[in-house]
This record gives sequence, C-alpha cells and structure tokens, in this order.
Amino acid sequence: MGEKTAQEKFDRIHEMLRGKRVIVAYSGGVDSTVLAHVSRGVAAETLLLTVDMQTVPQFEIDEAVDLAGRLGIEHKVVRFDWTADDVLSANLPDRCYHCKVSLTHLWLQVKNEEEMDLVVEGTNASDIHGHRPGLKALKESDIRSPFLEVGIGKEDIRAYARDHDLGIAEKPPQACLATRFPPNVEITEARLAMIEAVETKIREISDIECVRARYHGDLVRIEIPPEQLAQFVGDPEIHRLVETAKEAGFKYVALDLEGYRSGSTSV
Repeated sequence: MGEKTAQEKFDRIHEMLRGKRVIVAYSGGVDSTVLAHVSRGVAAETLLLTVDMQTVPQFEIDEAVDLAGRLGIEHKVVRFDWTADDVLSANLPDRCYHCKVSLTHLWLQVKNEEEMDLVVEGTNASDIHGHRPGLKALKESDIRSPFLEVGIGKEDIRAYARDHDLGIAEKPPQACLATRFPPNVEITEARLAMIEAVETKIREISDIECVRARYHGDLVRIEIPPEQLAQFVGDPEIHRLVETAKEAGFKYVALDLEGYRSGSTSV
C-alpha cells in the first residue's frame, strides 16, 4: 500500500477522538487551532485549555481567547507561575523538558477536575527534527499528539486551515519567551518583561510578525526575517524601538543582519 493521503490521516484522528470528551492544549497557533476544529467536529465535548504564564506574550493569550470565541468552543485559561519554579528559571540546557513536564501535569490535573477522557496537543510530524527535549516529556506522559501519531506535517495542517477558512493558515510560528535566553542565564520575570516590551514595540511600529528579541545582558539582539531587514532599518519610527528598549532596561540595541533563525540563542 502507498503513502496515506492527508484526508486518510485526518480520518484516523477523527476515529481517535470520536465520542470522547477531549481537552485540547490550546495556544491559538495553527496546530492547536486545527486540532481544536477537528475535535469540535467529532468529539462528544471539546474544551480548549490555555496556560497563561510569564513566558507567553500577552498578545498570544489575547489571540487564543479571540480565536476560541470565533471557533465557538468552550475555553479555559489557567495561570501558571513559571518564574516561581527554580528549576525552570535556572534555564539549564534541559529547561524545555522540565517545562513540558510541568505543563503535562497541569493539563492532566485539569482533565481530572473536568472529568474529561483525554488531553491532546498539536505537535506534528514536522516537529521531530532538531533538538526537541519537550517531545521526551510528552512521550513519558498520557498526553496524546494526534498529528504526530498519524504522520501529519505542518503543510497539511496549514492546508486544512485554508480549506476550512480558519484565518490562521499563514500565521508564523511562535516560541515561548524563554527561548530568547542563552542556556544557563537565569530567566526572571523582569527580564521576560524586557524582552516582551521590545517585541511588542516592533510589532506596533511595523507589520513584522516574526520577531525575536534575544537577551544578552545589557544588549538586546533583534532578529526579523532577512527579507524585511531593509524595510525595518529604513522605518522612520525605529527610534521609538530604541527608546522602548532603553526604558525597558537595555543599554544597547542590535539588529542581527543574518535575520531570524530558530534557536539562535541555544548555542
């Protein structure tokens, strides 16, 4: 038999969720939004669960709330004090693993409280490449990753979003603010606020959505897509970014001429 079609793979997810009471770990990104839409169509009940913590920018929480409302699915937002966890804030090289362990525990706690059948999350087949310590935590838990289990990758997920007019098909990938810090550099609430202030200002003065403000002590190193570098440098409002960065606590503001690349503070 040949490779299964995308529809056949989605059909397998339908069977996985059909008639169940399902919690979808919900960020408002492409993967979790498509998973929420799939679950809504076949599950007996779907609850979207968003974790509000200091490493998630406020605009992402707001977007998740808005998208959940547009999907017409019950949505629960729970608070997790990320920086109060000494293991996480120490930012050791395996931080992502410990963070995911904490999240899986929280998701399963809500599952038990709400008397639901299972928790699903949006890791897909395109996510297995590179350094992904969070995957180990998922495998050790009772959380299901339907896209990964049936072999659905990012392009098929974006295609589903387009076909169903979900309005998020081209949404750029996001990563928690903890990824802006080099390993072993302590992550505090104040430092996270510094990073968020810079990224928020960039989005405010430009139409650039994919932004990373990397923390290097007194210096913030900004990454944006290479094709938008010239536009950004020529923006007459760029002085407002410098002002914001210095008000936030940075002494120096640098623009990385290589542009955005995933995980550039991890080495």
